[in-house]
Amino acid sequence: MIGIAQIISGCLKQDSRCQKALYEKYYGYALKIVFRYIYHYDKAVDVVNDGYVKLFMKFSTFKCENEEHLEKMFMGWLRQIMVNTAIDALRKNDLMPEIGGIADHVWEEPDRSANADQRVLYKELMIYVKKLPPVYRIVFNMFVIDGFTHHEIAESLCISVGTSKSNLSKARALLQKFINKDSGAIELCSI
Repeated sequence: MIGIAQIISGCLKQDSRCQKALYEKYYGYALKIVFRYIYHYDKAVDVVNDGYVKLFMKFSTFKCENEEHLEKMFMGWLRQIMVNTAIDALRKNDLMPEIGGIADHVWEEPDRSANADQRVLYKELMIYVKKLPPVYRIVFNMFVIDGFTHHEIAESLCISVGTSKSNLSKARALLQKFINKDSGAIELCSI
């Protein structure tokens, strides 16, 4: 089994075996990222594949000076490409994501980025997030889950920073309402 440093080195040289290894290793991770924005499974798969095409075309721009953090840096870069690709796909549909169920097989895709407890909590949270209006959902995903700043969100979605902050606040309030309705008095203060 080759390591991430070898895979990335091979991808920089456009080695198709390394590209395939990278695709297979991070496919589940990429699909879960995209699925937070696009709930229709077939379209999410298309967006992931589009994201990988962009990733391989821009691979020479990936930089990581500290090899100790190579995988972490790569996963952040991959996440950003997948989020941006998903947002581009949503823009084509006037930011109206398709309504669809979260298929069980999506959760079965291997994702080595979280332990079992975190996966269960994540799945439950995504069920609530899916109930949010599209614009609130996108801002929530970008800020809370994907770690974008309000400035980056505003730039990406062509909205003001104030609108981004307002949408996040409204998303949190709605999530609190959904969760309280289902389970009593759970606090979302840590989000």
